[in-house]
Amino acid sequence: MKELILLNELKKSYFLGKQELPVLKGINLTIHSNEYVALMGPSGSGKSTLMNILGCLDSPTGGKYILNGKNVSNMHDDELADVRNMEIGFVFQQFNLLPRLTAWENVALPLIYAGVNKAAREERARTMLDKVGLGDRSHHKPNELSGGQSQRVAIARALVNNPSLILADEPTGNLDTKTSIEIMELFGKIHDGGNTVVLVTHEEDIAKYTHRIVKIRDGQIETDLANANPNKEFNIAASISN
Repeated sequence: MKELILLNELKKSYFLGKQELPVLKGINLTIHSNEYVALMGPSGSGKSTLMNILGCLDSPTGGKYILNGKNVSNMHDDELADVRNMEIGFVFQQFNLLPRLTAWENVALPLIYAGVNKAAREERARTMLDKVGLGDRSHHKPNELSGGQSQRVAIARALVNNPSLILADEPTGNLDTKTSIEIMELFGKIHDGGNTVVLVTHEEDIAKYTHRIVKIRDGQIETDLANANPNKEFNIAASISN
């Protein structure tokens, strides 16, 4: 199976004057293509810092990060921006939709940066909205959508560039239990369709949907265990293809 993420002695420190504050203290981690992984850890464990590095939103101060064959450890901001747009689809707790744009326009945003023409952008965005069950809401703006619908739009946006990695940060954090189940069911279908999903969560019930749980504590990996019985109770057999 292809290595998608390879972290070798990854370190991250922040500095207050001459004082070094180490946050990540030598992380070694491999994630293969089409894995479904939860990153967990208490507040202050370093999991948010690790997520930012995995998402190319920040750079390590030591060690190596290989993403889909590219060494992104020492890339400049412009290079990291290109990698983010082409390799990574983000799903955030706050949805991060632009309020003045319709659902399909929000989904199409990554395609603008990728240089896709308007007709192709609209077709791909509408197709992706159909796949997350929101084809009939494509002209609605975020204030006309429920929380669950907004998160589905965000997931469609994350998928529209066919990225190597879906990185989801507390994707059910603002949702009620019923809607959280629906969103996790959708992530299950995304994974079944061949996508690699890394989910950052502090909720054990959410992590149980994934196939592997990596726990971070004090800037190091505490445990890295396969989930022998991922929660399939609410998953539907139908899958989303790439």
